[in-house]
Amino acid sequence: MARSSFAVHTAGMPSIDELQAQDLRGLDLAALADMATQMLARIGEQSRHIDAQAQAIVLRDLRIERIMHELARLKAWRFGARTERMNAQQRDLFEETLAADQASLEAQLEALQGQRAARGESAPAEPVAPCKPRRQTLPAHLQRVEHRHEPESTTCGCGQPMVRVGEDISEKLDIMPAQFFVHRHIRGKWACKCCQVLVQEAVEPHIIDKGMPAEGLIAHTLVGRFVDHLPYYRQEQINARSGVHTPRSTLAAWSGRAGAGLMPLYEAHRAFVLGAAVLHADETPVNMLDPGSGKTKRAYIWAYARSSFDVLPGVVYDFCIGRAAKYPVEFLKGWSGTLVCDGYKVYESVLALETRIEAGCMAHARRKFDELIKQNQSPVATQAVQRIAWLYRIEKEVRELPERDRLAVRQARAAPLCEELHAWLRLERQRVPDGSAIAGAIDYSLKRWRALTAYLLDGNVDIDNNHIENLMRPWAMGRKAWLFAGSELAGQRAAVVMSLVQSAKMHGHDPWAYLKDVLTRLPGHLNSRIDELLPHRWELVA
Repeated sequence: MARSSFAVHTAGMPSIDELQAQDLRGLDLAALADMATQMLARIGEQSRHIDAQAQAIVLRDLRIERIMHELARLKAWRFGARTERMNAQQRDLFEETLAADQASLEAQLEALQGQRAARGESAPAEPVAPCKPRRQTLPAHLQRVEHRHEPESTTCGCGQPMVRVGEDISEKLDIMPAQFFVHRHIRGKWACKCCQVLVQEAVEPHIIDKGMPAEGLIAHTLVGRFVDHLPYYRQEQINARSGVHTPRSTLAAWSGRAGAGLMPLYEAHRAFVLGAAVLHADETPVNMLDPGSGKTKRAYIWAYARSSFDVLPGVVYDFCIGRAAKYPVEFLKGWSGTLVCDGYKVYESVLALETRIEAGCMAHARRKFDELIKQNQSPVATQAVQRIAWLYRIEKEVRELPERDRLAVRQARAAPLCEELHAWLRLERQRVPDGSAIAGAIDYSLKRWRALTAYLLDGNVDIDNNHIENLMRPWAMGRKAWLFAGSELAGQRAAVVMSLVQSAKMHGHDPWAYLKDVLTRLPGHLNSRIDELLPHRWELVA
């Protein structure tokens, strides 16, 4: 009878933790085997979970160790900068870069140490930091905009009304175009004399806590640097005309902390851009300061953009210290689709996967013939440019058509012209001498013919790579203003900000309004909803 009762009870497969000793006596070998299998599976799952947590802790501690090492190295460089062979301009940029890099690393370190504290883990003893210099009082002549924060209820839990016994006042410097003003936050203190209870509204989180700048001023600094291409020393001079003292090292530190705060949004934006089936890719050189030699060395900005036909455009930049294939290969890991690029050899490694298709740039092919026309070296080049111009006229006509209609027109009108151009190029190649300039121009087109005509098979593929080349122009303008990047970390930070502001501009957003709102919302925004702040989904909250 006991077995029958237990069989009814176990019909729902109870947890083995619920079983008593008398229950086990009533089980047959098969039931015991099932229970043992359940327990082993659960133990294995718990073991994997513990291992994953342990690995995450180890990786986080390694990041903390690496960041602390970088901070120590930056401080060593700062104190040793006077011995480096640098001119005044290089030394100024070096000081700005160190301030920005140090602020960025400190922000990352605080975030990681906050994760450690949230888990209740003990942190290793750290040396006592020297006292920070007292911040200067904000100028009295600036307009004050007061924000009063009071508790929702000033009635104590005992039922007695509280009495206002004081207030805390904190000020943050902000800016509107051509006008500085100060946010004055007044947080009233309310106390119950009966219960000895004090109530006060909590301080809102900021991208730079306990700092002078409000988010509008930080956004203004970033836009000045990365959109208007103003070096920090020029921003310092501009701010000084309004009676506000903002040293270039302070401006650089604000940018460093803001860049660190924008990293999660950059990673989400990168995933969005790489979610496209058609990508444009290009790279451009930038100079990076080499403190050890007092000179500069060449680094590169790699750019990846969604198709110009994409209804949700976007671009993401990647700062790398080289131009080797490993950089785009690593960045595009896991991506499949059509890549529009020029004939640079490293793209062969990127396109080695069968799931990737190469699309060439007709503008590059045309450019080689156009250079010969300017030099009056070959009448064949004039004919080639005229034939390519026919293809571009068709592209201009189909630009606004839907994908299916665009592809149909291309196949009906452009495909026959491409076949004629291909046959004509092969014929002319037999007539020109080997080693001549026109032979080189023709060879470029013939060797890349399959890639140059890939746009005939996909309505979302451009005929050329001009889309990404236009998105490289801000970097070309920045090179003239900045002269060089101060460090690898500074270059990566520039790539983060430029990716977001250029994508925001592609969607018609004001870069300052976008950055101000994002920097305001990020500290309290759920990471699971970070996609709401991406340029293509962002909406200004009133």
